[in-house]
Amino acid sequence: MASVTATQPRGFVAQLNGRHHRAALNVFLVVVLAHWAEHLVQAYQIWVLDWPRPKARGVLGVWYPWLVTSEWLHYGYAIVMLIGLFLLRPGFVGRAKVWWTIALAIQFWHHIEHLLLLLQAQTGHNLFGKPVPTSILQLAFMRVELHLFYNSIVFIPMMIAMVLHLRPNRAEQQAMECSCGQRSRVTATAAATA
Repeated sequence: MASVTATQPRGFVAQLNGRHHRAALNVFLVVVLAHWAEHLVQAYQIWVLDWPRPKARGVLGVWYPWLVTSEWLHYGYAIVMLIGLFLLRPGFVGRAKVWWTIALAIQFWHHIEHLLLLLQAQTGHNLFGKPVPTSILQLAFMRVELHLFYNSIVFIPMMIAMVLHLRPNRAEQQAMECSCGQRSRVTATAAATA
């Protein structure tokens, strides 16, 4: 088995978590923040503007109402989040990797909930005797509040991971192989030589 050298091409995931890690994290963060904006606008429509819940559709849902009721859209976002968290995980080390893994685990469950909703919508057989597709935790919480909660408990550890990743301690900095640590390594080298 030949060892990988600097001249051999690296795979997609290795490149994503190496020289393209910072750019990939930035793109992923834009997607996450756009999704957050939709949920926050929907919450504003419900609790500040006092719109009826079926009319509170977020930004895109006002123009394209079918988007909010499409389980494919919600499942699609859940799977994009899951894939993004999974693919970008190898670039993290130390404390940041722990927090990123927590976000990944929570998103995995969130994805399962959306998969249940999608399957019910596609088959026409709703669980728990409900008239509409219902996830497990929807038995205890309303859907808007539940999704704000899910997005929060995925977003918070993800952001903690990003902050720790961009501000690594010395041991983490030495273990980092991605583009995110280059600036930190240059700063540490400059401080050591000064």
